[in-house]
Amino acid sequence: MTAEQPTKRTPSAIDQLAEGWVDTLTQLSPILGTYIGRNEVNGRLDDLSPEGHEHAVAETRRALAELEALEPADEIDRVTQTDLSSELRLSLELHDAQWHLRDLNVIASAAQDVRQAFDLMPTGTAEDWAVIAERLGAVPAALQGYTATLREGSAKGVVPARRQVIEVATQIARYTADEGFFASFVAEAAPEQGSLPASLARELADRSAAARVAYDELRSFLTTTLAPAAGEQDAVGRELYGLNSRRFLGATIDLDETYEWGREELARMVAEQTAIANEILPGATVEEAVAHLEADPARKLHGTDALQRWMQETSDRAISELGATHFDIPEKIRTLECMIAPTQEGGIYYTGPTDDFSRPGRMWWSVPEGVTEFDTWRELTTVYHEGVPGHHLQIAQATYNRAELNTWRRVLAGTSGHAEGWALYAERLMEQLGYLDDPADRLGMLDGQRMRALRVVLDIGVHLGKPRLDGEGVWDHDYALDMMRRNVNMSDEFRRFEVNRYLGWPGQAPSYKVGQRIWEQVRDAVKAREGAAFDIKAFHKRALDMGGVGLDTLRSVFLG
Repeated sequence: MTAEQPTKRTPSAIDQLAEGWVDTLTQLSPILGTYIGRNEVNGRLDDLSPEGHEHAVAETRRALAELEALEPADEIDRVTQTDLSSELRLSLELHDAQWHLRDLNVIASAAQDVRQAFDLMPTGTAEDWAVIAERLGAVPAALQGYTATLREGSAKGVVPARRQVIEVATQIARYTADEGFFASFVAEAAPEQGSLPASLARELADRSAAARVAYDELRSFLTTTLAPAAGEQDAVGRELYGLNSRRFLGATIDLDETYEWGREELARMVAEQTAIANEILPGATVEEAVAHLEADPARKLHGTDALQRWMQETSDRAISELGATHFDIPEKIRTLECMIAPTQEGGIYYTGPTDDFSRPGRMWWSVPEGVTEFDTWRELTTVYHEGVPGHHLQIAQATYNRAELNTWRRVLAGTSGHAEGWALYAERLMEQLGYLDDPADRLGMLDGQRMRALRVVLDIGVHLGKPRLDGEGVWDHDYALDMMRRNVNMSDEFRRFEVNRYLGWPGQAPSYKVGQRIWEQVRDAVKAREGAAFDIKAFHKRALDMGGVGLDTLRSVFLG
C-alpha cells in the first residue's frame, strides 16, 4: 500500500517568500542549485570571494526582514517562518563571527565543494558535456575567490587549523594527479549515444587542464602561505563550537550536560556490545568476536563492484518489504541508486532526489584508497541508515510532499541533527522490526552506535578542551585518535580520516547521536501523553510529512 499525495494547499505569502529564497540561493550557490536539480545554473560556480560573501549576507538580511514582517496563515506557515528565520539569523551570526574566513576542512568546505559540483551533473548527451565544459571553465575564478577569502582571514589572524590545511593540500594533490579526478573525468567523457564533437572534446581537455592548474595553485597557497600562518590548535573554543552545534542541530543544547550524557551512552554501548559478543562466541571479548567475524569468508565482499551490488540488493529488499508492512512509501520514492563515489576520501553519504524525481535519491560510498574488502555484518545497518527507513525515506518523502510544503521545506530545510538523528533512530527501529536478528548484524549496528556515542565525547572534548577520560591532560588530536582505535573496529585509514573530519567540522559529528536522542525524547513524550491511543506509524508519518526542520522546531510542533 502506498501513500496518497495530500490535497494541494494555496501558497501563502510565507510560501512565496520561501520559494523566492530558494531562487536566491540557487543564484548565490550554483553548486547548491545542482544538488537540488536546478540544472539551469550547472554551467556556473559560486562566488567564493570576500565580495561574494558580502553579497550573500546582504541577501540574507533582506530575506530575514521580509520574513519577519509576515503573519503566518496556518500551522505550516508557522513552522516555515520559525525554521527559516532561525536559519537566516544563524547564518548572519556565523558571518559576524568570521567563520567564512577560516572555513577550510577535509570534508565540507569549498575545496571539496567545487570538485563535487561535477558529481551530480547530467552526462548523457553532448549538450550535457558542453555544460560541464562551461563549469570546468569557471573553476579557476571560483578557486581564486576562495583563496582571496582565506587570504583576508589570514591577514586578520582568522585562520583554520594547520592540520586541516595540510590534509586538504594532500587531497588536492589527488584531484590533480595524472590519474586523478579531473583527468579521468574528462578522459571518460562519452554521451549515451554518439560521440563528442572534436571541438568539444578539445575544450573539455583544455578546461580540465586549467582546472587542475587552478587547484594546484590553491594547493601552493595552502602549503606556502596559509599553513605557516594557520593555527596550532585543532580546537575552535566554546563560542564558535556553540554556533556550529546550533547550525548542525537546529537546537540549543547544554554542551556540558551533553558531554556527560555522551560518556554514559558510550559506556552503555560498550556493555551492550560485550553482551552480544558473548552470543557470537561464548566468553569472547568484543575484539575477539570482531576477529571471529572478520575471519568468516561468508560475511565478506571483495571489491567495489561486489559492494555496489550488495548495497543495491539490500536496499531494494528493504524498500519492498517495509513498503508492504510498516511504511506508506509512494511509488516515486521506491527507486534508490546505490553508487561508488568517484573519490577515495572515505565516508558514506546520501544525496536526495531532484524536486521532480528525474534524478533519484542516491547512496554514495567513497572507498578509501587501498580498501578492497568489506564486512557485510558491519555495513548492513549503514544501508538502512542511508536508505530506507533512514535518509532516503525521510528526505525523499519530504520532496514528494509538494502539495503541502514549499520548495525550501521540501529540499533545503532541516539540519544534520534532524536527518542524521532520524537515520540512527531508523537503525534502532530496524533492530526492533527484526532485521538485525543475527547477533553479528546487531554487533555491527552497535559498532556504529558506539562510534556515534564516542563522537559526542570526542568532539565536545577536543573543541572545548575537556579533561581526558584517563585524567592525563586535555583532549587533543592524538588522544582522539587513540580513543577511536580503542572504540572503532575499522581500518586505521578510516579512523584517521574521521578524526580529521571531526576536528575540522566542529559540532557536526555529535549531531547524529544527539539528534537520535532528541527524536527518541519527542517520540517517548508523545507516547506518554497519548497513552493507549499512541500510533507509532501515525507519529512517523506526521514527522516525515513535515520535511526537514531544526530539532527545536520538531520539539515545538509535537510538544508545544
